[in-house]
Amino acid sequence: MRQAENEFLTRVGPGTPAGELLRRYWHPVSIAGELTEEKPTKRVTLLGEKLVVFRMPLAPGETQPRYGLVAEQCRHRLASLFYGRVEADGIRCPYHGWKYDLKGNCLETPPEPAEWAYKNEIRQPAYPVQKMAGLLFAYMGPEPVPLLPRWDCLAREDGKRWVTIESVIECNWLQPMENSVDPSHLYWLHGQTAALGRELGQYDESHEFFPFEYGIVKRRITPGKKPGEPPRIDEHPLVFPTMLRHVSPADRGQQNGRYRHNIQLRVPLDDTHTQVYRVNFIPSNTDRSPADQDPPYEYRPLKDAQGDYYMDIVGAQDAMAWETQGAITDRTVEHLGVADRGIVMFRRLLREQIEMVKKGGDPLGVIRDPAKNDIIHIEVFNDVIGLHRAAGSGEVRAEAS
Repeated sequence: MRQAENEFLTRVGPGTPAGELLRRYWHPVSIAGELTEEKPTKRVTLLGEKLVVFRMPLAPGETQPRYGLVAEQCRHRLASLFYGRVEADGIRCPYHGWKYDLKGNCLETPPEPAEWAYKNEIRQPAYPVQKMAGLLFAYMGPEPVPLLPRWDCLAREDGKRWVTIESVIECNWLQPMENSVDPSHLYWLHGQTAALGRELGQYDESHEFFPFEYGIVKRRITPGKKPGEPPRIDEHPLVFPTMLRHVSPADRGQQNGRYRHNIQLRVPLDDTHTQVYRVNFIPSNTDRSPADQDPPYEYRPLKDAQGDYYMDIVGAQDAMAWETQGAITDRTVEHLGVADRGIVMFRRLLREQIEMVKKGGDPLGVIRDPAKNDIIHIEVFNDVIGLHRAAGSGEVRAEAS
């Protein structure tokens, strides 16, 4: 890969090709529960922009708070709105009292004259925010604003949901996402930690990749344990552009259901930092988790006090592999092999969708029809752990060329 193409695919700031593509999607910026009436503001970074997310006070009759997201520095004299005062109709700068509403309109400019028309020309950069599954999602692209996708792990209510927030990964977003279509690393990186159903020994997997409506499905095929036994298949997708849909056995003490479904949202904070949110969901006949209520959440450090990775944690194993590639992988010196077909497929898809945005079209997976956004179920299954393909869900598909 030439260096110019590496820059083309990785940079996320305003005006960059990948940055403009990523701005066509909703991204989580915070846990809603972190914002309270006592502490209603929080600094965040998303797609290279330094921002402040804030919680509005509840108005009479309201049961759910509203949220805003604005550029951190006030358009007057550039003081930080993180220290601003959140009021019923907006956020007020702590330096001179200029106030902005949820759309960034300038409402007041004390001590300027009340009739000062110039304030009507001032706009603080601001972005819409919606809450789902206890996460605050932001959209930073052009209007019209697409629908926030109701992915199954976010929107299902028939089970137990909780969120895990991992330490910030100090690398570019593309490294975690390429990992999502790299099935062979499971055996070597996670083999003694993940539930593979066999001990490390002779490597005996094969892999297939094929496109679907929202991204790329990877399939891992493992021969049966005994002669004549059918192969075991693990199949789950990369949801374009920044999500992995996954399933694993439920942890001990979480046996409301046998399997823990999750989505991993890899959020590009800037060119060299990525935040991973894991939304976990265990189906249940008794537990309920309304999508508009805040589920429990936990923070998970991936390194110890000395900066060494916790290599008995799958997420930390991944972080080690991603970060040690460099802040932005130098793809001009890599050597891809047959097992990297999924990575090549993802890079081609990324280029295609960047070009789609340049031409004014909607990229893959942008949803505008409410009829398609009730709950978006994405099939995943794993014969190795005993979660088999649902009956009638289709035959095994051929590998994409």
